[in-house]
Amino acid sequence: QVQLVESGGGLVQAGGSLRLSCAASGRPLSSLGMGWFRQAPGKDRELVAAISRSEIRTYYADSVKGRFTISRDNAKNAVYLQMNSLKPEDTAVYLCAAKLSAFIVVPTTGYDYWGQGTQVTVSS
Repeated sequence: QVQLVESGGGLVQAGGSLRLSCAASGRPLSSLGMGWFRQAPGKDRELVAAISRSEIRTYYADSVKGRFTISRDNAKNAVYLQMNSLKPEDTAVYLCAAKLSAFIVVPTTGYDYWGQGTQVTVSS
């Protein structure tokens, strides 16, 4: 079993930055593909960014390309989402997710484990 705990959310003005963290426990992070999702009220859950176990491959939703960066530190069992140039439409609950996946695969579906989420609110 894998436990995921997010932190770093908050209220920020448009144009500002936040860095989300996800602490993983229960198995080595190096065995997991990782992703950040978000869910806004009345909208479907959306994959924002994902990273392979190898750290070489990443995925970004078109809406965040060039603004968000996903990274991981396997030694610290942590995954991060650096969010810059934030917009009001980025307001959502952000969830960390993990998947047992192949070394070079960036998981985009079928995640096995989920955190509880952290709220990000961007004011205009």
